Amino acid sequence: MAVTDMGTVPQSSSVSDIEVDRAELDASIKDFAGPNADYYAKAFHTIHDSTGAIPKVFNWAAALAGPFWAGARGIWGMFWAFIILEIIAFVQIGRGTWGELGATELARAEGQEARAQQFFQQSADAIAAGEDGSRLQTLGENLMRAAERSRETAAAAAADAQMILLSGIALLLLLRVIQGVWGNVAYEKQYSRWRVEPDAVPSGMQLKNIALGIALGIVIIPLTVYRFTVEGVIDWLTEFPANPDHYSDSARWLEAVIDDAARNGAGAFDGIVLAVRRVLDTISVALIGTPWPVVMTVIIVVGWRAAGPRVAIFTAAALAYIALLGYWEIAMETVALVGAAVVLCVVIGIPLGIWFGKSKRAYGFAEPVLDLMQTLPAFVYLIPIIAFFGTGNPPGILATIIFGMPPVIRLTALGMRGVPDSIKEAATAFGATRWQLLKDVELPLALPSIMTGVNQTILMCLSMVVIISLIGGGGLGQVILEALQFAAKGPGLLGGFAILFVAMVIDRIVQGAFRRADQR
Repeated sequence: MAVTDMGTVPQSSSVSDIEVDRAELDASIKDFAGPNADYYAKAFHTIHDSTGAIPKVFNWAAALAGPFWAGARGIWGMFWAFIILEIIAFVQIGRGTWGELGATELARAEGQEARAQQFFQQSADAIAAGEDGSRLQTLGENLMRAAERSRETAAAAAADAQMILLSGIALLLLLRVIQGVWGNVAYEKQYSRWRVEPDAVPSGMQLKNIALGIALGIVIIPLTVYRFTVEGVIDWLTEFPANPDHYSDSARWLEAVIDDAARNGAGAFDGIVLAVRRVLDTISVALIGTPWPVVMTVIIVVGWRAAGPRVAIFTAAALAYIALLGYWEIAMETVALVGAAVVLCVVIGIPLGIWFGKSKRAYGFAEPVLDLMQTLPAFVYLIPIIAFFGTGNPPGILATIIFGMPPVIRLTALGMRGVPDSIKEAATAFGATRWQLLKDVELPLALPSIMTGVNQTILMCLSMVVIISLIGGGGLGQVILEALQFAAKGPGLLGGFAILFVAMVIDRIVQGAFRRADQR
């Protein structure tokens, strides 16, 4: 009997638990759904119990109201997806119902016929004057035949109106059926998110959602259908009513601001250019002034020691290609430009990354700036670079720094934030100072992320080689620029391969050094 009791008690307890869970689930669904809650509780249970790819539920409200049902229920992803698709259907229905199909071809035909009549009249006048009017007569006949073809095209387009109307109706019905089938599934997914984040996910039918959905539909659907179905559409629907004076005034104001800043800060800008030039000259002397056999040998040995014999062999082959085609000096100038930019990016970027990794507030202020530096097209910030710093290699390096510094800052900050707090607390407990904690704990643990940022910065700086040639930068970018100017396909491809090999050599050496450091 004891055995029977031990076996029956858990069974009854298990059943009651299931009943309580289902009741609580129903209450939760009703709290979420609001109006028509019983229907959604039943539909969600059907979805949960379904084993097929498409649950056997159909939401007539979603099918009849379409995207407006999704908007009322706060399913905005579904709202936008289906309102865009339904606009296509409504446009087809409008074109098939009242759209002036073939109106353009018909107007062209009328214009051709009018012109042909002019030629016929001129021919008749010429014949009446005793002159040869055959050429004018032929022109008129040709235009009449062209007008006939235009009318045939217009008639064919008008004949397609019924088919276009039926295709639009069929598409609309198909979309409504899909929304009816998918509506409960999408709403159940929203319910699952609501259970995790009840304050962030909309629930029920809120008046503001209903009003917003209707307002968006009223604005979007009629205007779009009108634009694509009515000839001679109102100008303000296709052309924004811009004021050219605003453009001129804004452009003049910006020019005045930049010119004033360039004059007032000339000393500071010249100092920055001088500092960049000194870094560039130091690297250039080492790479260009040193005999080429020495530089080549050092690079190959560095590749061997850092990444192994395969990278060393590839490096030797790449350098041989560059040297044999006469690109050695300008390739070393390219490496010097990239090297100077990378040195400055690392010297400035790593300390900033450490600061941002330790201070969330500082990173919050810096993140929009970093986004701007990475997303702003290079040709845009070349304009203020030229205005403030002039042209040549140093301004080109400054433009490269703007584009190449964000990766090393972001990844350094990421590495610093990724150091476990437990390790830092243990080091502090053993008496480590803030400097010792940074030098002996945080930086070594964040080093893989920092090195990845350095590698990304190197590659991004290399990608600017051709762009900085537009403002007077030298190196292999100048070769590509000249090839583009004169449509020289051969020299352009050879110079492009030289840039490719320089990038691959640097990437292979840096990546090989990182892998060997990780293995140790």
